[in-house]
Amino acid sequence: MNSKDLTGFKTWFASYVAPYYTQDPVHDQPIRLKQEHTLRVCKEIVGLGAALGRQSQDMLLAETMALFHDIGRFEQYATYGTFKDAVSENHAELGLRVLAEQKVLGVCSENEQFLITRAIANHNVRTLPQDEEGQVLFFSRLLRDADKLDVWQVFVDHYERRNEVSNSTITWGLPDTGICSPKILDALRRGKMADTADMVSLGDFKLLQMSWVFDLNFEPTFQAVRQRRYVERIAGSLPQTPEVREVVGVLQARLEKHAHTVMEGKDDDP
Repeated sequence: MNSKDLTGFKTWFASYVAPYYTQDPVHDQPIRLKQEHTLRVCKEIVGLGAALGRQSQDMLLAETMALFHDIGRFEQYATYGTFKDAVSENHAELGLRVLAEQKVLGVCSENEQFLITRAIANHNVRTLPQDEEGQVLFFSRLLRDADKLDVWQVFVDHYERRNEVSNSTITWGLPDTGICSPKILDALRRGKMADTADMVSLGDFKLLQMSWVFDLNFEPTFQAVRQRRYVERIAGSLPQTPEVREVVGVLQARLEKHAHTVMEGKDDDP
């Protein structure tokens, strides 16, 4: 593929999303949220690729992956009225069906299609399959990092403006009880990502988002998280209990350790 193909993909994306908008601001808000998120992830992945010194052909592929990583979200919301995969369907798999049915990637080589679709399939799994390697592993990690960087910003914006606007699609409708579950807190203490199955409150959801620090892959991503203060800003919307302060310290130590050193084996060329 070349730059003209990417331009064509962007035109197709805008045309595909347009019919999902209505004249209802409440309905349109989540659609706009995902469309704008997608475009920002494209910028994030290009920025990460540049910081890692990747070649332009790699970045064409990476930006294509970013452009289509959430294409299933629009049909998901139209059909189920939610972005929660557990009560609807896996949005990555749904998106791959859309791309296949509409033959969107037809201009790409067989290998390019393989890399794009595998990265999209892997972008929302809890942990990457252990048998992934080479370029698939690199691009999957790159897309996951770029996605997290913008999703964090979406959540931070929501929490910091929570008195001005409410959007239950962002917070999955979880109750804001001010309580954080012991299982969630313990996962962060142990340096593990929290499990969505253990969430019972909005506080748990915030801690889970913070725990994504344990699933980052590249030095520039760690640096961005530190510079943008995502952990501290999300933590600022939580009850300032000793338990919360403890896990924030664990997360800050993780960021401090990795923001200045390349994670072993993760920044290497595939």
